[in-house]
Amino acid sequence: MADAPSIVPYLSYVDAKAAVTFLTEAFGLEVVQSYEDENGRLLHAEMRHGNGVVMLGSVDAAPARQSPGIKLVVEDVDAHHARAAAAGAAIVYPPEDTEFGTRRYRAHDSEGHEWSFGTYAPTTTVPSW
Repeated sequence: MADAPSIVPYLSYVDAKAAVTFLTEAFGLEVVQSYEDENGRLLHAEMRHGNGVVMLGSVDAAPARQSPGIKLVVEDVDAHHARAAAAGAAIVYPPEDTEFGTRRYRAHDSEGHEWSFGTYAPTTTVPSW
């Protein structure tokens, strides 16, 4: 389990199949595995970006409140933004340089979950002050 992430966001979608297609086309995530019921409804999927994973599944009705935002580290923010915009992502704000030296933008996916993309990469290493 050394290569498995220890924190994995989970998102719920009314149309999880459409969400997988959108997340693949707009944000470049890749399907690791997925499971459908006997009627072809997507019950569960796992999608990766680098060494991170997002899980998602189907729900009968949209939640009253969308999930907190998801952050993905990307090298080329502008190219990623162009891809997302071309695929129909609702851009919250376009690429910008931050006061702390990174570049970022935000977008909503096909069902309104907010995604943040940027060059800042957090670490799990605890400093030895």
